[in-house]
Amino acid sequence: MALSPLTNSNPGTIFGLAVSPTNTSQVIAGDSSGKIYRSADGGSSWSVVYTGKSSILVIAYDSLSPNVVLAGTQAAGVVVSRDGGATWAAASGTSSRSVRAVAFARTLMFAATDHGVYTSADGSAWTASGLSTVSLDAVAVEAVNDPVRAVVGGDGTAGSIPMYQSLDAGATWAQMTPSISGTVITRLTTGPLPAKSDVRPLVVGTNTGLFISADNGATFTPLSGASLLPSVDYTQAGFTSAHFDRFYVASDGGGGGTGGLWATADSGQHFSSLQPPVPSITALAVSRDEQSVLYVATFRASNHAAELWAYRDTGGTPQGPFIFVSPTATPARTNSSGNPVLAFLGSLASSQAPYIALGVIALGLIVLAAVSHFRSRRR
Repeated sequence: MALSPLTNSNPGTIFGLAVSPTNTSQVIAGDSSGKIYRSADGGSSWSVVYTGKSSILVIAYDSLSPNVVLAGTQAAGVVVSRDGGATWAAASGTSSRSVRAVAFARTLMFAATDHGVYTSADGSAWTASGLSTVSLDAVAVEAVNDPVRAVVGGDGTAGSIPMYQSLDAGATWAQMTPSISGTVITRLTTGPLPAKSDVRPLVVGTNTGLFISADNGATFTPLSGASLLPSVDYTQAGFTSAHFDRFYVASDGGGGGTGGLWATADSGQHFSSLQPPVPSITALAVSRDEQSVLYVATFRASNHAAELWAYRDTGGTPQGPFIFVSPTATPARTNSSGNPVLAFLGSLASSQAPYIALGVIALGLIVLAAVSHFRSRRR
């Protein structure tokens, strides 16, 4: 039996998770057994679409070419799909590399590997692009048009944290000296451009905290520590597609129960916990809807169980835990949208519930007033 997140047997740990930029119901997951799974119905059912021999470390859609999906593996390079994740093939040029993160410019793709940066024009063929002696864990694109600007980060030592920037599409790299804590950069991600600005927000996660920059990494503001977010490792982060100040961050907590999932709508000035039922978050995918759907993979240290969850962020106060998508659960009734999972999530997490209640109360008062008026006319 395939080790799908939605079978009766547990899958491997889920490190790769992505949602289509054009279809919120299309989700792809990859686990430590080397399998890639695809769902076309928001996680109600899954099929195995690729079986490899190495752990899947990352999965990402190219938002500029949504049919292109990349998966990075442990010591087996990149595998690529050109049909939205239905079929997969090994890419050339990275066959022995551990590919831990990928990012996309308009005409160029970047991969962060255990031996430097690799670039590709189409995802099928890759070439080394410098920093071959550096073990990299994260990559992000700060400018998608020429001249392409990219930033990478990886493993360091006490007193240093390797972070590099390229202003020429990866032809050359210069070391940065960010004023951030930690010895490993675990996550880099950029958001959409703010109005009247040509600089994207850059969020950096390290093994000890979270930071944000509004000037291409020249300066950073801490988002963790003291009365802010906890000082843990931040391995996941994702922006909404239309709001530069709305993003989500997550941590696996090192398996020690200190992880979590948080949301901000003001560039990190304030965060709210989305109260995941399992605090160890190993993968996160954010849909491009105005009210985002978050797909989340978790890991239970007690029994090594990997699970998938989903949450629709309507902007209101979180309404309890996520809903676990399980094949043994009672089937949900389908509404007019055709997606029972997302419809169920939306109904539970909806911030409109208080307004519905107020409407019911108002209607009751109107009825009482009408009855009183009718009785007064009969006297």
